[in-house]
Order: sequence, then C-alpha cells, then structure tokens
Amino acid sequence: MNIFPVIETDRLILRQVTKDDSESILEYLSDKDVMKHYGLEPFRSTEDALDEISWYQSIFEKKTGIRWGITLKGQGRVIGSCGFLNIVPQHCRSEVGFELSKEYWGKGIGSEAFEEVIKYGFEQLNLQRIQALIEPPNISSQKLVERKGFIKEGLLRNYEFTCGKFDDLLMYALLKQDFEKMQC
Repeated sequence: MNIFPVIETDRLILRQVTKDDSESILEYLSDKDVMKHYGLEPFRSTEDALDEISWYQSIFEKKTGIRWGITLKGQGRVIGSCGFLNIVPQHCRSEVGFELSKEYWGKGIGSEAFEEVIKYGFEQLNLQRIQALIEPPNISSQKLVERKGFIKEGLLRNYEFTCGKFDDLLMYALLKQDFEKMQC
C-alpha cells in the first residue's frame, strides 16, 4: 500500500485527499447535520480540515487505515469520504466509516462508494471482517450497512466519549464469506 489506490465506479472517482481539498472538506464537515453522528464538533476553520487531511495521510502511511475522498466523475471536488481505520493485520479486520455532503444524500452516492470500498477491503486488503460502529439514532447509516449485508451484532454502551458526552454504538459486521456469497 505505498501508492494510493484510485477506485472508479459508474459515477464516482474515489481518490486520495490532498491539502487542495481543504475548502471542500471544510464545507461539508462544518455542516452540523453531516457531523451529527461523526463524533466531532462541526469544523470551524481551514485548519480543522487540514488536520483531518493530515490524519487521513498518517493512517495511510502507518498502514492503520485508508480514507478515500469521494468525487463525482468529471468534477474534482471532494463531496465526502469513505474508508478503513483501525486495521488489525494479525486479525484481518478493520472498521469502516463514511460521510457525505448533505446535498448528495439520498442519491445512492454513499451506497456506491461504500460498496466499492468494502470490495477493496476484502479483495485487496485481505480482510476477513469489516466492522461498522454506528450511533443508534443514525438510522440512514444503519440501513445502508444492512443493505450491504452487515449484521447487527450488539450495542456497545458508553463506548466513546465525544463532544462532551458518552455515546452508545451499534456494532455491525460483514464477514468475507458472507460478502462472497452475495457476489454470486
């Protein structure tokens, strides 16, 4: 994983996020609705966006994760991101996360990106298990992962302390063999 992989779908290009994307990232990560279930306060400055981009780069360099910027074909602007974090090579597992600019909600873009990232995880990163940790009020993300075959395994009570409060998280997971069955 030295060269950042680009993923192409029918409508999207998933690519590395760079400092040049800081304004578009700030635009959607400063939206309180987008950030409602993100575990961070809405961004307030370009510096916040640059810190996020630095984090994307550091997890890629350390091989603990990979985060793609979601762009529409023919447009360079990043409208969301999707990728893996907390990759544990000895156990062949990782967590997956995603967010999308509100103006693109409900158009199947998140689903299209998410599906290709999951495929990349199983086929290129040789993952056996992909986990999604989702706040219980985040119904749209729950529906998305369930449509992609993820199974709800349980509730992690007070699992994270974010934005001044403890949050419960639902644990969803998809195993490689279940993913492969769905591909047939």
